[in-house]
Amino acid sequence: MRFGVLGQLAVWTDDSAPVTVPGAKVRALLAHLLVHREKWVSADRLSLDLWEDPPTAPAAALQTAVSRLRRALDGAESGYRARVESGPAGYRLRVDAEQVDADRFEELVARARGAAPAEAADILGQALGLWRGPALADHADAPFTRAAVARWEEQRLSAVEDRARARLDLGEDATLIPELDELVEREPLRERLRAAHMLALYRAGRQSEALESYRRIHELLSDEVGVDPGPELVRLHQDILAQDAALARSDGGRAGERVTADTAPARRTDDHATVAAAPPRFPGNVPAPLTEVIGREESVTRLRRDMERFRLVTLVGPGGVGKTTLALASVRPALSPSSPVWFVELAGRDADTTTPEGVAEDIAITVGLSDEGCSPGQHSSVPRLGRCLGSGLLVLDNCEHVIGPVAELVAQ
Repeated sequence: MRFGVLGQLAVWTDDSAPVTVPGAKVRALLAHLLVHREKWVSADRLSLDLWEDPPTAPAAALQTAVSRLRRALDGAESGYRARVESGPAGYRLRVDAEQVDADRFEELVARARGAAPAEAADILGQALGLWRGPALADHADAPFTRAAVARWEEQRLSAVEDRARARLDLGEDATLIPELDELVEREPLRERLRAAHMLALYRAGRQSEALESYRRIHELLSDEVGVDPGPELVRLHQDILAQDAALARSDGGRAGERVTADTAPARRTDDHATVAAAPPRFPGNVPAPLTEVIGREESVTRLRRDMERFRLVTLVGPGGVGKTTLALASVRPALSPSSPVWFVELAGRDADTTTPEGVAEDIAITVGLSDEGCSPGQHSSVPRLGRCLGSGLLVLDNCEHVIGPVAELVAQ
């Protein structure tokens, strides 16, 4: 027997024949037990969740619903009566993971991770094909389903984003655009979806529309959430503005393959055609240097030695002396994918109202900690920020006017 929660509640026999579960309360009971599959649910909790107005004899009413569910399942597949178990802890439904579409969906998504683009796109297509509509659509308003429905919906959107990324890597740029147009309309604040939308448009030769897509999410995030786009989306926007060769696919090559300087499109400046090589890319958000630092080599060398010896190094000096330039020149050799460097600008902070938590919020937004497992709205906690940063390096610029809160945050 198979059970479906990725859509309206459904039950099928092994031969795919639909099984009728009669009665709204009996179906709600089945939904409750599927949400908490393999876990015991107390009779009191089931009674409270299934009846807004408790019946005169709630225990008897619940036992009646359980009996009707057992009879419906056993009538479709002999022996399934025993799968609805009862005991001192309450009731539970004992079914295997492969019998529930949500569990099969999660297993397919896990298989797609790390697979080649063609295989990942195929597996994720199978996973998304299990969805028949909104999860538990006929019980979505019930309090006992909300957490599970939210989790499944988030997993679905992540799978959609992963499949779009795989299809982009396969070169399906133009064919993806109508689908992504609809998705970003329905989910306008999903940054990974927006990134796929922007990249598909850009690769299809529609740069202005790609930039307009970024402008829309920037305005929405600012107006509705009060934040800026995350660093990855900002970087993609900058690369599109610069027509970065790394965004293109070489002719006849695999999608996502980096274009070398020799195959990058020529850009015309004045009357001379030049080939623009893509600037070096750094993990984190440290900008690529336009020129070498001149006349400060000794200071850079000293600062790099200090960074190897100490966890905290502070640069002091009058305004305009070049502290920021020196800091950025000194941190670049330390960059690696496992230890990114994040540059956080604090010049706009109000000295009178800034707190360590406010500075932590600025850092968290810059770093994009929600992508590293920190939930939005929860990353202002200073201890939480420290846990989430890992081995990264922070460059906090223009601290002098908020030195107290910054010092407290850095110490913590």
